[in-house]
Amino acid sequence: MAQDILSNLKPAPGSRKKRKRIGRGQGSGHGGTSTRGHKGAKSRSGYTHVSGFEGGQMPLARRVPKRGFTSPFRTEYQVVNIETLEKLSTDGRVQGGVITPEVLAKLGIVKKATGLLKVLGNGDVKAKLNVSAHAFSKSAQEKIEKAGGKAQTISSGTKE
Repeated sequence: MAQDILSNLKPAPGSRKKRKRIGRGQGSGHGGTSTRGHKGAKSRSGYTHVSGFEGGQMPLARRVPKRGFTSPFRTEYQVVNIETLEKLSTDGRVQGGVITPEVLAKLGIVKKATGLLKVLGNGDVKAKLNVSAHAFSKSAQEKIEKAGGKAQTISSGTKE
C-alpha cells in the first residue's frame, strides 16, 4: 500500500456519490423523460404541489365534518386557581401576601407577565392576600375578601 501522503489522499471507496445529472442525454441513464415519467401534472414544467392535494381524492380537510365556532374577538386569559395562590403563601414564596401577574410570571405559575390574568375560585384560601389581576370569578373574589384580603382589578388596556 502506498504511503499516505497529503497529495495522495482519497476519500474511502463508496463514501462519495456523484449527483444525478438530469436531461444530459440517453447515455446518462437520466435522459428522455428526465426521471419524471410519462404524462401527468408532475411531468410538466410549472407544476407546483398544492398543500393538502391528494391526487384528486377529496382532501382530508374537506372530508372531516366541521363543528362549532371560534370567535376571532375572544379575550384569552391565563388562569390561576385560589388553591395555587394559597399554596404560594403557605410555602412563603410571596412577600407580604402581594400577588401580581409579574410575581406569578417570575415564579413560573403563568407564562407571560404581560398577558391577561384571571383568578378562579377552585380551592380555599386562609391567608390574607392582596391579589391584583385583570379578572376574577365571583367565587374567587368572595373567598379572597372573606379571608381578609383584597381582590384588585387591573385595567387590561384593550377595547371591550
